[in-house]
Formats: sequence, C-alpha cells, structure tokens
Amino acid sequence: MSERVTGPGEPTLEALRQRLVDFAAARRWEPFHTPKNLAAALSVEAGELLEIFQWLTPEQAAAVMSEPERAHRVRDEVADVLAYLLQFCTAVGVDPLEALAAKIERNEHRFPVPEEPADVNSDVGDQPL
Repeated sequence: MSERVTGPGEPTLEALRQRLVDFAAARRWEPFHTPKNLAAALSVEAGELLEIFQWLTPEQAAAVMSEPERAHRVRDEVADVLAYLLQFCTAVGVDPLEALAAKIERNEHRFPVPEEPADVNSDVGDQPL
C-alpha cells in the first residue's frame, strides 16, 4: 500500500472513529458495544468479506474489483470491518495506528530481510521457493 497524505476535507482515522462514537451514542447503542459484541461483529463482517471470494479461482479473485457489483460489495464489507475494528479499539482503549506500527516493528525484528546469497545461480531450478 502506498502512503497517502490526508488532504483538506478528507476524513482522518480519528474523525471517522469519532463519527462512529457519535453515531452509536445518538442511537443509544453504547450498552451493546462491548468488546465481546464488537469482536463478534468484526468477525462476522470479515466473514462476509471472505464470502465474496469463496469458490473463486485466483484469477477470478484478482479481477473482483473490475466487476461493479462485486467491487461495491467489497468496499461495503471493508467499510464494515474497519468500522467495527475502530469501535472495538475505542471500547478497549487501543490506538489502532500505534498498535499496527508496534506490530510491524516487532515483525521487522522477528523476520529480518534475508541476506542475498554470495553466488546467485541463474538456474531457476536452484532457486528457493
């Protein structure tokens, strides 16, 4: 993913998180937005995203966004997953950007970039999979 700078008038993650808080508060849904319920809802929405790709070949899955109806469904499910993730993070007091940055850093240490072999053979049969 490329880095994207938020421009004027574009929502920030914090602004969207606050809109979700306000949306739920206006409807008096806070009692239902427990960590357990939000984690369950997040799982359900992630399953609905997966359902779009169920039974597709790798080629069909790669072309999903070129089909308007499926692309619309993908965008909607991505939005649902992100909304529930942000609501879950609010409920448990996790900053999702800080959590992600920390996880990436741990993974960079856990999975270092492999060193290039000194003698690279051009024979594809000798290359690791």
